[in-house]
Amino acid sequence: MPFGAELTPAGAVRFRLWAPGAQRIDLVLCGEADVRGEASPPGGAPAIIPMLAAGDGWYELVTDAARAGSLYRFRVDGRIEVPDPASRFNPHDVAGPSCVIDPAAFKWTDGAWRGRPWHEAVIYELHVGTFTPEGTFAGVERKLDHLVELGVNTIELMPVADFPGRRGWGYDGVLLFAPDSAYGTPEDLKRLIVAAHQRGLAVMLDVVYNHFGPEGNYLGLYAPAFFNARHATPWGAAINFDGGDGGEIVGAESSGDSRPPAAPPGAHRVVRDFYIQNALYWLTEYRFDGLRFDAVHAIRDESSPHVLTEIARAVRAGPGRERPVDLVLENAANEARRLGAPGASETFDAQWNDDVHHCLHVILTGETDGYYEDYARDPHALLCRALAEGFAYQGELSAHEGYPRGEPSAHLPPTAFINFLQNHDQVGNRAFGERLSGLVSNEAALRAAAAIVLLAPSPPMLFMGEEWDAAQPFPYFCDFGPDLAAKVREGRRREFSRFERFRGALDELPDATDPATARSAVLDWNALAEPRHARALGHYRRLLALRRREIVPRVPKARSATCVRLDHNGAFAVDWALADGSTLRLLANLSDSSAPLVAPMTGRLIFTTHPDIRRAVTRNELKPWSVTWLLSRRHGRAG
Repeated sequence: MPFGAELTPAGAVRFRLWAPGAQRIDLVLCGEADVRGEASPPGGAPAIIPMLAAGDGWYELVTDAARAGSLYRFRVDGRIEVPDPASRFNPHDVAGPSCVIDPAAFKWTDGAWRGRPWHEAVIYELHVGTFTPEGTFAGVERKLDHLVELGVNTIELMPVADFPGRRGWGYDGVLLFAPDSAYGTPEDLKRLIVAAHQRGLAVMLDVVYNHFGPEGNYLGLYAPAFFNARHATPWGAAINFDGGDGGEIVGAESSGDSRPPAAPPGAHRVVRDFYIQNALYWLTEYRFDGLRFDAVHAIRDESSPHVLTEIARAVRAGPGRERPVDLVLENAANEARRLGAPGASETFDAQWNDDVHHCLHVILTGETDGYYEDYARDPHALLCRALAEGFAYQGELSAHEGYPRGEPSAHLPPTAFINFLQNHDQVGNRAFGERLSGLVSNEAALRAAAAIVLLAPSPPMLFMGEEWDAAQPFPYFCDFGPDLAAKVREGRRREFSRFERFRGALDELPDATDPATARSAVLDWNALAEPRHARALGHYRRLLALRRREIVPRVPKARSATCVRLDHNGAFAVDWALADGSTLRLLANLSDSSAPLVAPMTGRLIFTTHPDIRRAVTRNELKPWSVTWLLSRRHGRAG
């Protein structure tokens, strides 16, 4: 890795820092850490060793005064000490010293693992800190058998890159190479991945390449060229992917300088390489099976090739040559051009399909405020289109955004779209973090929606606890310092005051900075013994077993899909034409009233929410909240 601290074959350590805004950099060695990352008692004054200026803003040092376990900082211009931005581990949080890690010390025992084909994916998104009472990597490891029995085969960890404090969602990370010490050590994370692989589970990681968190980011002090003020984002100046001049100090911490030295030529190349190396680092050093890229619509890059394309190329030419590596986007812009067939050299395997979620949410809850207003007029037709073609919005005007959104997507395979009923965003960005099961009392409606998402050819995703209708909310929580915490509290009151249904409840909003808010999100695994939760879990297990047996073998054979609107009351059909001439058909009535049956009910019955569905043919109706899946050959022969 060209950044940070690396052990050399001779047993020394090479330190490397890009600091084009600094005049001098010193290495500060400040003790040792044991295997758990805890610092040993001070053994005297820190050792301060000048680093050599290597040109173009780089500072380097190779020294045998450091070893694996050494704690260190970089001193900038003799004034302020900062952690390594490429730290592999920061045992005392983001402002503390970094720790030299020997990545070769861990003995991998998953040599037989070769990954999973993407078309098989059933994804389970989880937050390490609240998935179990322990809130650690080891805690997740102890629940892996539950996931295997459920029928998922891919775990997606919310971001684990070091963020400020002991609790947070992970999207305010500032040390992108360091697993957060609140969850455990690098070795703990590696043990979790080994244990998952031994059970046939792939593991993906959520990474954030559109901004740094507002606390603990020191890059603006010594590398202002890391940011490009020409592009504005919700978090301030954008990451400099396309050649900003670094003309101002950017970051949560400031030295008081108003104008740093000019950025070296090609500064954005270093920035791009930092993120490319980060993607490769997680895939190689930790053997993750894939990455989910957060909110890429907020990445500002006007250069060619786009940094996302360059990342995809590097991954496919690197670890992707030897095993399946899953690359997934979150992209509110619905840019179909960034998606392709699994493993394609310059595109991504899939995107979170918010359109499917938003349609289902409007149908199930009746909520139409915020971005749901785009789905209020005809959610069943939009859902039908999204299931058949990928995006519901393919260039049409978004009333909520005020401009056209999306690109044509019907040419893409169903594997390019990940469907879900819930995820961390759609639950956690609500004022009170309510889960769908807390908003919808109609159990039949929830079961029908799950039968659509879990049996459609596109890869489904579950949010932790969804499979048993977990009652715990997932509100936003963080652990910032007092000044920033106060701003967070005020900002959330201001945000939700724009929603009429929350204006009278602003004093009841959970305090995101209160430890009790994070504790409220911890899953209660004892609830699995309760009848309602056991019924929900049984439903999900049955659907995923059916998916594995009936749907997954046919996903690669899907050639096209057609949406058929059956009735204005909310019934529709979707037909997926398969390569062998057969048709996979979904018949759904997502409403409180019976609807006429228009599409033929021919072929072999795969699943139905209503056992007497065959009688619907004579009555020419679909019952309320009914979902039926059929497989038929040409001319109606049984599949």
